[in-house]
Amino acid sequence: MTPVPASATRSAAPLIGPRARFRDLVAAEWIKLWSLRSTYGSLALIAVSAVLFSARAALADQYNWPDYSPERRAAFDPIHDAFPEEGWLFIILAAGAVGALMIAGEYASGQIRTTFAAVPARRAVVAAKVVVLGAVMLVVGVLAAAASFWLSQAILADRQAGASIGEPQALRAVVASALLLPVCALIGFGVGALVRHTAPAIVITATLLLLAPMAFDISNRWTAVAHNALPVPAWERLVGNPYVLPNLHVATVAGSWTVFAVWPLVAALLATVVVHRREP
Repeated sequence: MTPVPASATRSAAPLIGPRARFRDLVAAEWIKLWSLRSTYGSLALIAVSAVLFSARAALADQYNWPDYSPERRAAFDPIHDAFPEEGWLFIILAAGAVGALMIAGEYASGQIRTTFAAVPARRAVVAAKVVVLGAVMLVVGVLAAAASFWLSQAILADRQAGASIGEPQALRAVVASALLLPVCALIGFGVGALVRHTAPAIVITATLLLLAPMAFDISNRWTAVAHNALPVPAWERLVGNPYVLPNLHVATVAGSWTVFAVWPLVAALLATVVVHRREP
């Protein structure tokens, strides 16, 4: 029998490289996130919207302050100028879109097959995506919330109407607004993993975040409970939105923090299960 050369044996052996470490997966997802041009546009929209809308609200109150009655001055809430709802709706939509695109865009382009071919551990891939998305949006949220609060209160300080970050409600509003971005982004991520198509994922995410609260009658106890269990109404409660507090069935602060914790957790678990069980 002719002996088989050692070189042939080596070439026939399967080439098995080292398993990817979790930090390698995080680094890969970091690169993928920043390779999307939509990421830069969405984060720029978040930063600009947060600062400009806060400045606009504060400047309007500063200009009109001499015309306010004593009753209106006593009821004035400077924190609402820092986080005006009409401006933060853009931020909510942009954050949800970033999360949806992070995974739905990969499915739409077919790149997800390459990812799973290189890393068969799908749960680890999803976990890396969640870590990168949550961390990036948290940093952006902290910067946007801090800048909005500081700028608006600096403008109102000219009328001695600003609030200090040391006030419990002010600190709570800043923290809630900073966390709102990763919460909305992870919800969009869960929807994107379920739908797998970019446009429907963004539409469903926007509907869930912005339109769903309008479907519930807050004057009725049970529908108000469903309304308060949504992420945006929970944020409105934590920042002390004056249009929410007069509601007879307003959520508790603890309940709103619970909503903030449950939604992204459920979205991440949903994405993990869906990605693991369904073929790309």
